[in-house]
Amino acid sequence: MTEPFEPSSLGERAARNLADITKTTAQMGSLSPRWLLRMLPWADVEAGLYRLNRVRVVGAEFERVETRIDGEVAALQPNRLRAIPLFRDLDDAMAERLAARFRSEQIPAGTEILREGEPGREMYILSAGKAEVYRSVDGKRRSVLTVLQPGDYFGEVALLRDENRNASVRALTRVLALKLDKADLQALLDELPGMREMVEASAGARTGREEVEVKLTTNTGGGEPRISSTFVDYEEFPDEIALSSITTTLRVHTRVMDLYKQPYDQLREQARLVIESMKERQEWELINNPDFGLLRNAAPSMRLPTRTGPPTPDDLDELLSRVWKEPSFFLAHPSAIAAFGRECTRRGVPPPTTTYYGSQFITWRGVPLIPSDKMPIDRSGIGPRTRIALMRVGEDRRGVTGLHQSNIGDERLPSFALRFNGVDEFGVANYLVSVYFSLAVLSDDALGTLDDVELGNYHSYE
Repeated sequence: MTEPFEPSSLGERAARNLADITKTTAQMGSLSPRWLLRMLPWADVEAGLYRLNRVRVVGAEFERVETRIDGEVAALQPNRLRAIPLFRDLDDAMAERLAARFRSEQIPAGTEILREGEPGREMYILSAGKAEVYRSVDGKRRSVLTVLQPGDYFGEVALLRDENRNASVRALTRVLALKLDKADLQALLDELPGMREMVEASAGARTGREEVEVKLTTNTGGGEPRISSTFVDYEEFPDEIALSSITTTLRVHTRVMDLYKQPYDQLREQARLVIESMKERQEWELINNPDFGLLRNAAPSMRLPTRTGPPTPDDLDELLSRVWKEPSFFLAHPSAIAAFGRECTRRGVPPPTTTYYGSQFITWRGVPLIPSDKMPIDRSGIGPRTRIALMRVGEDRRGVTGLHQSNIGDERLPSFALRFNGVDEFGVANYLVSVYFSLAVLSDDALGTLDDVELGNYHSYE
């Protein structure tokens, strides 16, 4: 029989009863660095409203044509045709008859849809896939003008004019498109003379948006030239952005607050965790909110598709050519940054790094790529896809600016309020926690996005 062990000194278990324990605050694994909130300049708003005054512009913004796909067939709502300048003045009956003339067509990858120099006989609206527009140089090399994505249209000029194509269009991927033949349109215009007048008038109108001209006089010689007179007109009805809010009620029992407040105050810790969660939601809203979010604010003319799918150095160069006035940073999902890194590795051009807030970021052309897990990933297709944003920030640079209102009642952080809301019959104290914020893009050229970014492309180096 084994004799019981008799210790010759104080044991560890008993000693722990008299020892202090070092404790941490509650750790929340869902928190992120929230780089966007840090790097975005914030403007203080009075009375919860921000009026964005701009110089008056003339012309209409470029719009993509929204189509729908049923299986392998593309279709078009008649009213969507008004996004095309040629058809913008059609009434409902005319648009319905014209939409019926479009035919769905599947085009294999690599097919020449239009060929430079050939007579124009049809127009196309892309419903799915990508195509590149290019011109031949010296009969050999291709000079790529742009890459088309779903919603883009081309060839419409040839429907009214007997002109040869001034560029070629080639399908980069399998394409699903809606096609309108010139003969079908002309037959419809012959039936409806009023429609012909509308279409021909729209064909001669100016397209695109531009600010009103400021007239100036330059005198390079002597004499007394007539000096021009001018003024700068403003938009008559500027956008007004109201601050949005995120609100919740924090509930803490008074007994818990009274008895269990060392070494960490329970109310302070509860408020800290709630505010951290609200900041995570705030960053998500700044990116994805359908009313004021970054992705919603990107003008159609500033949205570019990737050329081949994954984000390549060429794609980011093209985005930089759009947001070229003092670009501040790219904003991308960490998976998109990893996909870009793979494409750089494949080409043997590893991007350099830089340091912000003590952390390393990769850069491209000197512009840092800032990660955010709030950038959405679309997993509904064959592979996951996302978007990459590039922006210029700051109110003084006509860029992207965060909006908030400081010095509110019971403020704990700028624009964050923690307001005592009474104790209920169970002894539970209620605190109303609120944050007020929004976002403004002061100029269209301050924000661009690279769309349809594929994340699942890997390379073998065997």
